[in-house]
Amino acid sequence: MERTWRWFGKNDPITLAMLKQIGVEGIVTALHDVPLGQVWTREKIHDLKTFIESYGMRWSVVESLPVTETIKYAGPDRDEQIDIYKQSLRNLAAEGIHTICYNFMPVLDWARTDLLHDNPNGSSNLYFSIPQFAYFDIYILKRQGAKDNWARFQVLGPDGKPNGRNIIEEVEQLRSTMTPEKDHALVENIVIKTQGFVSGNFKEDDEHPVELFRQLLALYKGIDRDQLRANMKYFLEAIMPVCEECDMYMCVHPDDPPFQVLGLPRIVTCDDDIQWFLNAVPNKHNGLTFCAGSLSAGAQNNVVEMARKYASRTWFVHLRSCHVFPNGDFTEASHLGGRADIIQLARVFEEEEERRKGNANIERLPMRVDHGMTMLGDETKGYNAGYSFLGRMFAMGQVQGIIATVDRELNKPFHQPGFFD
Repeated sequence: MERTWRWFGKNDPITLAMLKQIGVEGIVTALHDVPLGQVWTREKIHDLKTFIESYGMRWSVVESLPVTETIKYAGPDRDEQIDIYKQSLRNLAAEGIHTICYNFMPVLDWARTDLLHDNPNGSSNLYFSIPQFAYFDIYILKRQGAKDNWARFQVLGPDGKPNGRNIIEEVEQLRSTMTPEKDHALVENIVIKTQGFVSGNFKEDDEHPVELFRQLLALYKGIDRDQLRANMKYFLEAIMPVCEECDMYMCVHPDDPPFQVLGLPRIVTCDDDIQWFLNAVPNKHNGLTFCAGSLSAGAQNNVVEMARKYASRTWFVHLRSCHVFPNGDFTEASHLGGRADIIQLARVFEEEEERRKGNANIERLPMRVDHGMTMLGDETKGYNAGYSFLGRMFAMGQVQGIIATVDRELNKPFHQPGFFD
């Protein structure tokens, strides 16, 4: 697999020169300075692509070309926004970029309640506490119907059956310990620090992020699972002719966490969901970002079996792993641990890459390690949450070793850029 790295553009404190030294081959990025809903011009794409190539790497994957909320909830300007999206696809293809990672999660991208949760080794990781998130929903966001939703919420165990956890009881216990400072920290972790640099909806100095969040949620009133599925199908069918024309590979990112939150439907959470959207638009350009971390956060998901099943429709791989506690809370795990079994996933996807030899634009299967530990001073550098340098570099080293071992098993050459082999 092609070793890639998510990079947040020229203002990212992690520079391309640093990435070249640690063996990164391809860059995963976006035009973060273009406002949501506007065309990505060929000139802007070319400028960033040329800058990346000047460091001996290529722009491998766009993550993300955002699907605006109006497309997701089918607003009055949906078709206009889809036309803008199609033009951006054409411009990317014209510059030789053919893989697009996107998501179809309403309002909330990925969610965590603690961004610096202590690990036993002294580092920290991202963490999701179901009661803390429910507390945010019920008592900070004050969403209508939230308490009833969480009273019915069922945490599934590894057998796919509810584990009997009483979320409301835990929320009330938590409530007695909360302070204004702790409430503010939850808002920062859920609404600002994990969403702002992705969606552009929130800023650190926004005085009313919770109110803006409520306004976005209101746009989805009456949108259930079936309607959101229909909206996703409409979007994919609308862009497929351009994808065919330009050989563009769309790969949706699984929902993170892989269960319903905030009363919003989540439609890319498990095997059945993936099977549905691939069958709904049965075109090879409609594919999957196989995020082992998001999928492993669902205790019901057999991640390795899903990889084997969907490898042929996977255009991008996120290799990370989650540890799910018996109560259903989860944290990022070591890249050699957790539920994802990255060693087996590397075998699955390296074998799939062998089958693609000679296929233009998809011969290499891009992979990035995704989230990593915050360690050895990462926390002082101003990195985006989950996107540390040293933590991800440590993970990349682990994964490079796995891939080199698998490649030797498969008699595939393994090349480490920047070294004399």
